[in-house]
Amino acid sequence: MKATEGMFDESVVYVTQQGTQVGTEGGRITVWDVDGDEGELASFPTEKLDTINVFGGVNFSTPFVAEANRHGIILNYFTQNGKYRGSFVPEKNTIAEVRRAQYDLDTSAEVDIAASMIAAKIRNSRTLLSRKGVYGTDVLKDLGLKATTVATKDDLRGVEGEASERYFSRLDETITDGWTFEKRTKRPPEDHINSLLSLTYVFMKNEVLSALRQFNLDPFLGVLHADRHGRPSLALDLQEEFRPIFCDAFVTRLVNRGVITHDEFTKDNHLADEAFKTYCSKFDDFMQEEFTHPYFEYTVTRRKAVRQQAILLRKAITGELDEYHALTFSK
Repeated sequence: MKATEGMFDESVVYVTQQGTQVGTEGGRITVWDVDGDEGELASFPTEKLDTINVFGGVNFSTPFVAEANRHGIILNYFTQNGKYRGSFVPEKNTIAEVRRAQYDLDTSAEVDIAASMIAAKIRNSRTLLSRKGVYGTDVLKDLGLKATTVATKDDLRGVEGEASERYFSRLDETITDGWTFEKRTKRPPEDHINSLLSLTYVFMKNEVLSALRQFNLDPFLGVLHADRHGRPSLALDLQEEFRPIFCDAFVTRLVNRGVITHDEFTKDNHLADEAFKTYCSKFDDFMQEEFTHPYFEYTVTRRKAVRQQAILLRKAITGELDEYHALTFSK
């Protein structure tokens, strides 16, 4: 679980300890060890929270759910190993005019927004490789330009697929000795690197989901990912630009710095309990790290940058901006 109050300076909390209950008392959100004898584990000022992520066997009190609804706090549910299960979205997080503009987007407008996201993803892939000393990636440059000229979603998916294949074929060169990455695999991931990538994509999807909901966009109505029951397509779309430069960079940092080792995985490639707690803490620290925003040119945390992109996306959808400006790092 993230934190004592002295460490708490962000609006997102992770509760990973099994057998705990989240409640409310005196204007604060509390976490109690109900299955053990540790008592109150942590408490946070209600008005400063906007997201609580819980993993596995964690319960909520009824008064807490009422407080979450009243204060607009989103609850995200995961399995103990980090697989997303669902969310509680406060009643007030709906605004009809924003949703109507989103539903009224025509295909041409959707392609334009999606092309910006995919072009940024390809550019950011090339940037990550360059930062790790991997060169000879001009084909990614060409594919990034091609992404901005497509006319259909299928064409854009084709460009994105080829770029991903090219990018992942070089990712192994960014990883320290003792680790290997041959190809991207999922459901289930076939090795430890793929397991960490999948887990981090889930965590980032959650960050994007929370941001979209915070700004009243429907995360299930995408501009590129096809509609599918239960699939948060718009969150997956917006996540694309963050995958290489945030998610993959985080995973390579974990293994290259020895934060996570092979011994900390189970036989089915999941992180063991203690390693998962370490992962959650490191991910939260990573999202709170600051960088100079390449577009706004001021310092922001990664978490704030994700939410800024949700705002820019909303403005592009509602017509307040002529186009969507994806988060793109050129170096």
